[in-house]
Order: sequence, then C-alpha cells, then structure tokens
Amino acid sequence: QVQLVESGGGLVQPGGSLRLSCVASGSIFSISVMGWYRQGPGKQRELVATIPTGGTTNYADSVKGRFTISRDNAKNTVYLQMNSLKPEDTAVYYCKADLRSYSDYVASRYWGQGTQVTVSS
Repeated sequence: QVQLVESGGGLVQPGGSLRLSCVASGSIFSISVMGWYRQGPGKQRELVATIPTGGTTNYADSVKGRFTISRDNAKNTVYLQMNSLKPEDTAVYYCKADLRSYSDYVASRYWGQGTQVTVSS
C-alpha cells in the first residue's frame, strides 16, 4: 500500500511564506515525477510545479519566481517553498507522485489527501 501524506499548510498573511512537505511511503520500487497541484474555491485543480528524478523543474506562470519545488530522493519526499504569498494562492494543495510499487509492473499516479493553504490578512 502506497501513501502520500502532505503537511505544512496553514493560515498566512499576504507576503508571507510557507513550506509544504509530502512524504511517499509504502512498498515503493521507484518514483519518477513528483509534483504539487492546487484547487482553489470554485476552481479546477491546476498544476503548481513538478520535478522529475533528474531533470528540469516546471512551474505554473502564476508562481514562477515565488515558489520553489525540491525533492529528497532518499526520503521519498517533495517540498514546496512558497514565498511572497498572495490571497489568490489560497487553495487546497495536493501532492502527486508517478511511481511504481513492488506489486506493479507499470507506474501509476498517486495523490495525497491535500493540505489547506489560506492567505489572508
């Protein structure tokens, strides 16, 4: 059984910072791409940032220069450092991992349960 668990969300004032973490655990053989998505009130889920095992990171235009994604492969963990937060960044943030477990022959996409980020004064 594979699980992704996010942490680090909360309430922050505009201009503030938060750091999200997501740990993948269970019977994991390999992880390729990890990433963060978000879903704001009344909006569809959208990509925030992705990071492959060894390659170029990708960011939504709306977060470029403010958010930084990183990962620790030894810990199966992905991070999202969010700076200069704006009210429009308010959303539930979801962690995603494309990974293969020991019981699978092909990779599958796994999602975390989400963590709420609220940017408000």
